[in-house]
Amino acid sequence: MSVCVIGAGLSGLAAAHALGTRGIDFVCLEKAPDVGGIWRQPDAGERGPGYRTLHLNTAKSLTGYADFPMPDAYPLYPRHSQVAEYLRDFAGWAGLRERIEFGTEVVSVRPRDGGGWRVVSRGAGGHSRERTFSHVIVASGHNTDPALPDPLPPGASSFAGTILHSVDYQDGRDFAGRRVVVVGLGASAVDIAADLSRHAERTVLSVRRGLHIVPKQLFGISVDLIAEAPWFTAMPFEEARRFVENALLVARGKLSDYGLPEPDHPIFSSAVTVSDEILSRIRHGGVVPKPAVEAFDGERVVFADGTAERADAVVYCTGFRMSFPYLPQGCPVSASGAVELYRRVVAPGPPGLHFVGLVRPQGAITRLVEAQARWVAGIVAGDVALPSEDVMRKEIDTYLAAIADRYGNTEGSSIQVDFGPYLAELTALRPQ
Repeated sequence: MSVCVIGAGLSGLAAAHALGTRGIDFVCLEKAPDVGGIWRQPDAGERGPGYRTLHLNTAKSLTGYADFPMPDAYPLYPRHSQVAEYLRDFAGWAGLRERIEFGTEVVSVRPRDGGGWRVVSRGAGGHSRERTFSHVIVASGHNTDPALPDPLPPGASSFAGTILHSVDYQDGRDFAGRRVVVVGLGASAVDIAADLSRHAERTVLSVRRGLHIVPKQLFGISVDLIAEAPWFTAMPFEEARRFVENALLVARGKLSDYGLPEPDHPIFSSAVTVSDEILSRIRHGGVVPKPAVEAFDGERVVFADGTAERADAVVYCTGFRMSFPYLPQGCPVSASGAVELYRRVVAPGPPGLHFVGLVRPQGAITRLVEAQARWVAGIVAGDVALPSEDVMRKEIDTYLAAIADRYGNTEGSSIQVDFGPYLAELTALRPQ
């Protein structure tokens, strides 16, 4: 068999579909009992990044696959259960289910002397199996290992309440009548804080650093539709930045007016937080902003401004570390923490190792994932010739230097891409 696809979420299914369309032999290994990735986890009661209030932050027209649009009956921003159902339907429509081995965890992926990759997997019964493939496509996502502050603030070990990570959060109803502090300002933090505010006795949002909060729509248009509109993508970068900053000022005013810290960076110099709810919940008193957590003191949480709140639970929404324990050390995440992939897809070492979906765009990821998958299918089919390893590493170095210049670091930003330019780049790489 020529190709092994790891993961049957949105990215893995896109890769499998691209291979199947080209008539390429493959098998997809998925450790869960069904397709869907994070979108199926909340209803399955599984530990993971998904939670019961999870919805798309991107329009369904861009998040659905090009050949299989989401149903007209779906809302513009479907909930997790609808996305999971859609992915199941897509797998059936594309004839992919019979090519997926469910309940199969990948244990090891290593290059073989003489070419190809040795893949060791473990089935639901605990039995190991070793197979050889010419190509491996990793599509298992990047929300893997929960990241907590290390060390936690002083007093954490004796805190009278519960400290947990967002990966363990499922439903605000579990905290009914309790006092909860949410730490962070990313997508999960604002979603969880808004959810808690409808059930908890008191919800506090602790924010260390300001981020740009963007509503799901501007001028009545979904922001991801704006991001790929020709009139927007034709703007020079600085002009586009000024346009968005001015639009945000009109739409929601200054973040400091809500008690949140102003961002210390211009927009597009860090990930943004897309939310229609959090600012409204703050204005309605359901969520109370506070600065960074300074310490724990018994049943109290002490903040950097010297104030304190009694709390029953603290939910750290502090993201995830990318981890691929089944791959050789340093691949694709280097010792510096940066992801090193040619064109954000190809590992520059022994040939045949590719990644689909290991990007973070400002907008919907599906079109990019499909473009990556088609390019990889072309590589596997022999229609696309890759450059030498030296040339690939030079491209990676150039890309990471630009990321460091724009974002100030590469560790957390090396998978950031601009939707329009990156899609055009991938399109140009495919054989005409």
